[in-house]
Amino acid sequence: MTHPVVFAFLGTIGLPELVIIFLIIMVIFGANRLSGLGKGMGQAIRGFKDEIKPKDDPAEAKPPRDA
Repeated sequence: MTHPVVFAFLGTIGLPELVIIFLIIMVIFGANRLSGLGKGMGQAIRGFKDEIKPKDDPAEAKPPRDA
């Protein structure tokens, strides 16, 4: 069971409100810009995870990707 997010100054924010906010952001920024932002965030998170992973574990080591 999920509970809606409660902000003191906004009240509760449920799924319909989040969808409306997402649609407004899509109209303002456009799909291309948002996909680029999502790609950049994914690469940043992946890089962060790779950096905090211990380097001495050979079972988890992956060969470098060739571009």
